[in-house]
Amino acid sequence: MEFLQTPDFWIGLMKIIWINIILSGDNAVVIALAARSLPPVQQRQAVLFGSGAAVLLRIALTVVAVKLLTMPYLQIVGGVLLLYIGVQLLSDQGDGEGEEKVHGSLLAAIRTILIADLVMSLDNVIGVAAAAHGSMLLLVLGLAISIPMVVFGSTMMIRLMERFPVVVTLGAALIGWVGGETMANDTILAPLLHDHAWLHQASPVLGAALVLALGRWLQGRARQQEDPV
Repeated sequence: MEFLQTPDFWIGLMKIIWINIILSGDNAVVIALAARSLPPVQQRQAVLFGSGAAVLLRIALTVVAVKLLTMPYLQIVGGVLLLYIGVQLLSDQGDGEGEEKVHGSLLAAIRTILIADLVMSLDNVIGVAAAAHGSMLLLVLGLAISIPMVVFGSTMMIRLMERFPVVVTLGAALIGWVGGETMANDTILAPLLHDHAWLHQASPVLGAALVLALGRWLQGRARQQEDPV
C-alpha cells in the first residue's frame, strides 16, 4: 500500500476524476432522456443501472479504444446509432400503459443508455487512459468514484426535464451534435475533411438539426394518428 503515500498516485486520481466530471455531462443527458418517461421507481433503477454500466463500459473500452478508433466506418456506424437514439428519445411520448408496458420501457431505457454510452465513450476514454499512465488501479478507482457524479447529474437532469420540457429538446439536440461529430471523426473521412475542413464544423450542427427535424416530425405524425380529424 505504499503507492497510496506517493503524490503521483493522488495527482493521477484527481486527474481521472476531473476528466470524468467533464466527460460525464453527455452521459447524464442520455440517461435522463431515456429514463424520464418511467415511473419514479423505474427511473431510479434506470439511473443506477445505466450509470454503473456506463462506468464499466468505460473501463472495458479503455483497453481497446485506441485500436477501435482506427477501424474505418466504426465511428460512422456509431454516429448513425446516436442519431437514431436522439430521434427516438425526442419522439417518444412515454405513454406506457400497465405493468407490462412499464417493465418493457425500463429494459428499453437501459438498452438505450448502454448503446449510447458505448458510442459516446470511444473518444472520451482515451483521455482517461492517458491520465492513468497504465495504472489499472487508478483507472478503476477514478471511474468508480465518478458513478455518484453520473447518478447525481442524471437525477438533476430528469428534474429539469420535468420542469422545463425544452431541456428534452436541447438534450436530444446534444445527442445529435455528438452523433454528427462522431461520424466526422471516422478515419475513412479524413482525406475528405482535410480538403474540406468546413465539413468537420458543419457535421455536429447537421446532426443536431437532423435529430430535431425527424423527432418533431415523428411527434406530429403520432399526434395525428391519435387524434384523426
